[in-house]
Amino acid sequence: MTPKTLTRLLNGIPLLLFALVFAVFGLLSGKFLEAQNLLNIGVQASSTAIVAIGMTFVLLTAGVDLSVGSVMFVAVAVAGKMIFNGQPVWLGFLAAIGVGVLAGAINAFFVTRMKIVAFIVTLAMLFAARGFGLWLTNTRAMNMPDVITQIGAGKIAGVPVPIWIFALVCCVAHLVLTRTAFGRQIYAVGHDQEAARKAGLNVPRILFSVYVICGVCAAVSGLVALTQTGAVSPAFGDTKEFVAIAAAVLGGTSLFGGRGSVLPGTVLGALLIQTVENGLVILNANPYSYPLVTSAIILAAVVLDSLRARLLEKINRRRIRPHDAEAPASA
Repeated sequence: MTPKTLTRLLNGIPLLLFALVFAVFGLLSGKFLEAQNLLNIGVQASSTAIVAIGMTFVLLTAGVDLSVGSVMFVAVAVAGKMIFNGQPVWLGFLAAIGVGVLAGAINAFFVTRMKIVAFIVTLAMLFAARGFGLWLTNTRAMNMPDVITQIGAGKIAGVPVPIWIFALVCCVAHLVLTRTAFGRQIYAVGHDQEAARKAGLNVPRILFSVYVICGVCAAVSGLVALTQTGAVSPAFGDTKEFVAIAAAVLGGTSLFGGRGSVLPGTVLGALLIQTVENGLVILNANPYSYPLVTSAIILAAVVLDSLRARLLEKINRRRIRPHDAEAPASA
């Protein structure tokens, strides 16, 4: 097997996994392949995919944001409070986006200016934001008016609104990463931050931007989930950060930075996770097994990323060695 073929095979692992899972559940249950159920998978995956897209931006710079689940909670809690008190829905949603921007900016400040490891900063934000959200809601669930769920149940051209929002976020993120100088700079920083700095890139500005983008995606994800559930519960967004990381890594985004994509990468990873959950529901599996399956998916994502990184490194070494060996002879 040539190095080029092996590289393509490694990069195609997420698609192979998705096809395998899809085939297995399709064989086990005829209901799984019904058009309505497939549409439900897309709707249910929308929120996860959006927050995972934001996580992808951070992971591409070799960082991480463990606070996205709590940011989702605070964002919808603020929006819910405003709507509950008679404020316009659009204003509540705008305030939620502002919460995402603020949370991302706080994370970015400590990472870029205070030079604190992103893992520690975002872990602290996870607990701080969750605590603030619980205080804001008095640790009670808030049921939203029917207009909220009507947004989530609405359709445009026969396609549910959550899928339209998910598609919009996906397209914008994909274009930013693949068609703009800013996108190329993100990959450069993730590949080698010191080399990017020497090349004249404003590394702190780039890092600041990706954390803000991640915060905004978390807020949008929370709003999409709110339109589906119609309530803000104390557990809203809990452990969502791990699902987002798993979706991004399953889609081929490296935990070590510099490699990954939104389309089809992260989107495929999010759909894979939601397909597994949906399939378990269709098969009437024990609900207590869901966390076990999710944890297995996260473990598989990390292991696959590690193996992929090692094999790609070996392939690159093999490509370099023949040139090194021929150099003395040609001289």
